[in-house]
Amino acid sequence: MNPDELIDVPALQGRWREGPLAPWANLLPPQVAAGLSVKRFGDLPRWLAALNALPELAVSAQFLDQGTVGVDCAAPTEASEREALLEALRGLHPWRKGPYRLFDVAIDTEWRSDWKWDRLAPHIQSLSGRRILDIGCGNGYHCWRMRGAGAKEVIGIDPTPLFVVQFHALQRYLKDPAVSVLPIGIEAVPQDLKAFDTVFSMGVLYHRRSPMEHLQQLRGCLRPGGELVLETLVIKGDEHQCLVPEGRYARMGNVWFLPSSAQLLLWLRKLGWKNPRLVDETVTTVDEQRSTEWMTFHSLADFLDPEDPSRTIEGYPAPRRAILLAEAP
Repeated sequence: MNPDELIDVPALQGRWREGPLAPWANLLPPQVAAGLSVKRFGDLPRWLAALNALPELAVSAQFLDQGTVGVDCAAPTEASEREALLEALRGLHPWRKGPYRLFDVAIDTEWRSDWKWDRLAPHIQSLSGRRILDIGCGNGYHCWRMRGAGAKEVIGIDPTPLFVVQFHALQRYLKDPAVSVLPIGIEAVPQDLKAFDTVFSMGVLYHRRSPMEHLQQLRGCLRPGGELVLETLVIKGDEHQCLVPEGRYARMGNVWFLPSSAQLLLWLRKLGWKNPRLVDETVTTVDEQRSTEWMTFHSLADFLDPEDPSRTIEGYPAPRRAILLAEAP
């Protein structure tokens, strides 16, 4: 498989040209080509080879509305088939978002992304029949949960090509054209598109040099009255508190602003969002983010002070994540 065969861009363009996504349709070919450039991403041929090595297996059932996303097999898998499946999926290491189960292979990912979903799902508007944009979606775990909750169409965007290939490994068996993951960032979405009923931005805001600009971009993606689901790192404090890490934060080099939840609510109000509200604030634990056989690199336990796990290795407050909701005016 060549990179230009991974995503059926003409099919997406055909679906989008008659609706609110029409302004984006003609921009897609060069955006996808740039996001899957072998010159930029030298490991891409290896990841595509792993994708091509997935065995053909008949699916009897799929499950998108429970913690572990995946499929069941129509017949017991042969040992050789299971080994081929395992080898191909391991060729796409590291798996960060999940969990998944493909037939009898469980992919125990770094993040228990289902826990985040369980924290937000009771609070958001029904996703039934909605068009959704999931920004920074990784391999698309939450995209599948959105589809399982009744979404009409889910478009995930993430500039990391490995995650896009992982999504297509799942799509090989789930075969759902209503769910897409594209190798692009939010900058590729046309300004003021106003095409989506719900926009998710989870784990993105603190990576942006200008968080206010990101919040404005999110607003431009939503139709009037559409819902924003914003999940990000925060610190404890009042509306005047914001951490700007000097150097790294939890060994991440691209963390710019960690406001308090109160300050983040103030930002949303200042930008004209309607009814901004905090629905959850939770300290991340080493049970929710950890190394596994499917993500063998360092994880949260290695990023915390071994003498005081309430602090990062750099001495900052340990990761605390908040979920906020608001509606576009």
